[in-house]
Amino acid sequence: MGEIFSIALFFSTIRFATPLIFAALGGMFSERSGVINIALEGLMLAGAFTAAVVTYETSNPFFGLFCGMMAGAFLAFIYAVSVIKFEADQVVAGFGINILMLGLPALLSSAIYDSAGSTEQIAKENVLPSFFDINIASLLAFALVPLCWYVLYKTPFGLRLRAVGENPAAADAAGVSVVKLRYFAVVLSGVLAAAGGAYLSIGQSSLFTRGMTAGRGFIALAALILAKWKPVPVMLACLFFGFTEALTIPLASYKLASGEVALPVQFVQMLPYVLTIIVLAGFIGLSRAPKSLGIPYNKEK
Repeated sequence: MGEIFSIALFFSTIRFATPLIFAALGGMFSERSGVINIALEGLMLAGAFTAAVVTYETSNPFFGLFCGMMAGAFLAFIYAVSVIKFEADQVVAGFGINILMLGLPALLSSAIYDSAGSTEQIAKENVLPSFFDINIASLLAFALVPLCWYVLYKTPFGLRLRAVGENPAAADAAGVSVVKLRYFAVVLSGVLAAAGGAYLSIGQSSLFTRGMTAGRGFIALAALILAKWKPVPVMLACLFFGFTEALTIPLASYKLASGEVALPVQFVQMLPYVLTIIVLAGFIGLSRAPKSLGIPYNKEK
């Protein structure tokens, strides 16, 4: 078993957990304000595609990361308008964003690079730098965890955010602008989720490929539910899911003792997604969501 559990597995866990932490923390802010964010997958794709294109064209990964985050903010703002101003069904609108971003990057990539499957390869020296096998984006993701905890529990903004997610009418009566705060929270979730997507294309990889998030936005949602919408448990849940994904690498080449038969590749690859389903089925009833989650607020009603 030593060939499976190694230092390489530790670093792989950090790498795979990084985009999940970004997306889950983003989802936390949105859902703490009372807005379900099923659109995390689409927001990650927006960040991944934009960051890859900008980095390739400018040879500046940090500018690419910034532009990717702004693309996520813009898309999240569109989502926020639809569910806050027009009170669209949050789940349906979120899936609409996801479906849009499954096809739009391929269309744009085809127009820009004459390739619907992927963008151009970014030069190795132009991707986000790493230190001791840990990408700078990973360091940023883990640094965000205590910062988000402090913001959520130790600042007036965090108090208002939690109040809006629990009882928006009472928060409104106390002078809190429910609509403005929800807009800000949803846009912030877009920024963070897009940062996770950007990491995939210009940190972990060196180009954008179609559907490269591979369901990570939904895994981040599962981590958020498992963690009961709390920053530190969110990090631990993302590490758990990152570990299960990292484990697929050594398991894919591991030989069973009897007959030296390798584990089926398909079985190994589906492990993270099976665990996501188990978590959603087993823990969603045990996690108490913010009371106003998914409920539009209209002051005039």
